[in-house]
Amino acid sequence: MRANFGGAMNEQTRWLRRVSIAAGVALSYLGQAAASPRPGTYAQMVREPKTTMQVSGTSNRLQAVSPVDENVVWASGLNGTYVVTTDGGATWRAGVVPGAETLQFRDVQAVSEGVAYLLAAGQGSNSRIYKTENGGRNWTLQFVAPDDPSYFYDCFAFWTPERGITMADGINATGQFPAIRTTDGKKWKGISLPAAQKDEGAFAASGTCVATLGETRAWIVTTNSRVFASSDRGERWASYLTPIAGGTGTSGVFTVAFRDGRHGVIGGGDFSSARILDNFARSRDGGKTWHLTPQAPVPGAIFGLAYAQSTSDRKREVADEDRGRGDSRREQTKVVVTGPGGAAWTTDEGENWNPLPDVAGYWAVAFANEHDGWLVGTGGRILKITF
Repeated sequence: MRANFGGAMNEQTRWLRRVSIAAGVALSYLGQAAASPRPGTYAQMVREPKTTMQVSGTSNRLQAVSPVDENVVWASGLNGTYVVTTDGGATWRAGVVPGAETLQFRDVQAVSEGVAYLLAAGQGSNSRIYKTENGGRNWTLQFVAPDDPSYFYDCFAFWTPERGITMADGINATGQFPAIRTTDGKKWKGISLPAAQKDEGAFAASGTCVATLGETRAWIVTTNSRVFASSDRGERWASYLTPIAGGTGTSGVFTVAFRDGRHGVIGGGDFSSARILDNFARSRDGGKTWHLTPQAPVPGAIFGLAYAQSTSDRKREVADEDRGRGDSRREQTKVVVTGPGGAAWTTDEGENWNPLPDVAGYWAVAFANEHDGWLVGTGGRILKITF
């Protein structure tokens, strides 16, 4: 998403400038976000996660991260940068995609040590999709958006290594989102989403404005605080409202994740604010209805969030749900949220929160399993989080 939709100015630059300003102001409130828990409170009853700084090999801001397993993880960011580890982050290898040196890779989808997709978010033809099948030695350009500033692609997510969907900002002139989908991991074709409202898009902040689950389900969140849900690989979509305030160009829902077909969470806020706002909500009916929880201790906006859960765990829970096995061990599924102003975690989907002290400036988070996760952010920083 750009800071303001429409107009002739460079809105992508304005968006980045505003985020930087908001992040700087928000950091001054970090003491509020990271306040120590009171004696005897919930935060003292659960074990704190361990955090470990890792060396990425780049100083460029990293905005998206995608683990394959506890060893193989890819991340991506500004100036055509990607980084990859095959040993859980003990060592990272940084690279730049040839010909993409000025692009902003705001999303990455890791398939294996050798295979990954990168999404460049930008106006017009600066929005592109690349794929490597040999660990980054070579990259194939799969998609280039039209050379028209109305086009801006935000994030993508995949059901399988060959099936994925990419969200784009709405175009006011047509009232449509020019979203695209691949069914073979090579070619991308347009699909139909619900009609776009005026100036509606998605936030290209952490690569998590789209979430997929199993073989068929998907959710998309927008700047106007709507959630689109599909259960047939994006053939048909339903639109639902959320209680997080949005629609100003700086506020809305930024990020979404589901742990099974019914239970999911969203994060958002306003990146121009230094206050802690209503920024987290959960659903127990597949995204049809959403309920605010107590505020996560993150000033401004939550840019990214993730369940501490592996892809295989999610697939198993979807299968169990389809067989009617109910909702076992669900209340102990951890969620980590992050944004420029801070980070926090919860074991009960937002009823109680634990701040991560001195953790700020991280834009995205993802987990390989219930124990091992990574946050990425400014200055090429990578923080491993272990439960």
